[in-house]
Amino acid sequence: MSAQRVVVGVDGSPLSFLALDAAAEEAQLRNADLEVIYCVADLDGAGPVLRAAASRIAEHHPDLAVITTAAVGDPAEVLVGRGHDAALTVVGSRGLGGFLGLMVHSVSHRMAGRTNGPLLVLRGTGPRGSGERHERGRVLLGLDGDDDADAALFAFEEAALRHARLGILHARTYRHAPAEFPDPYPTMPARETIPHHTPATAAPQGEIVGPRRLTHPSREVGPKSVRSTPWRALIAATAEAELVVIAARRRRHPGGFQLSSLTRVLLHQAHCPVVIVPVPVG
Repeated sequence: MSAQRVVVGVDGSPLSFLALDAAAEEAQLRNADLEVIYCVADLDGAGPVLRAAASRIAEHHPDLAVITTAAVGDPAEVLVGRGHDAALTVVGSRGLGGFLGLMVHSVSHRMAGRTNGPLLVLRGTGPRGSGERHERGRVLLGLDGDDDADAALFAFEEAALRHARLGILHARTYRHAPAEFPDPYPTMPARETIPHHTPATAAPQGEIVGPRRLTHPSREVGPKSVRSTPWRALIAATAEAELVVIAARRRRHPGGFQLSSLTRVLLHQAHCPVVIVPVPVG
């Protein structure tokens, strides 16, 4: 058994098995074990779904070590708990699931607000989003502030792991974002990508990215800074990416933790899987 684990939640639905397939690929890529978790109201009913999941993995990834776990409780809390020391946790984002009647995307959003480790949310209508194998080629890093160091490190390591190019997009955020995301953003019309960094964006990006360039010199890094709304710029870029990595900023809220508007819109609209790397909550 490997010291590393990739964690994934299933519920027996076809959509959850797409997440299972993606998690198996990630575990294989990392030479890690795969832990498959099924949250149920009654543990006696978990057997068929977990056996089906294990059989599916054995058919497509016969050398992959699989751990199956049945649990009673809130699926988001269970997956966050099991994934706190995992290399990666994988969850779907579309459709209805058997997670005690909860929508899969609500589970992924609640996990994004609580996760202590990297969380991959299966997104998009492209190959990976539809469950087909994606042609490896580009990892996208979305920089949004001065505390993106962990996300940058993860993105560089992912690009090296996948033998992929790394693209970097620095999107300027707005202090006050609307609850909905109109197009275009009402207070600043979208403009084309600008070729040179402004002082406000260049220094933080250099401090974050520079040390990673030294440890991963073979990765092609193409930084861009934009004056469009951050979600418009990143969403457009995800159409050509295998994976997008972003830091998840969370604010304490009476109901728990609230995600930044940029993270929320990526989870809703990205064209490729989204990996969120949590920023510690102060």
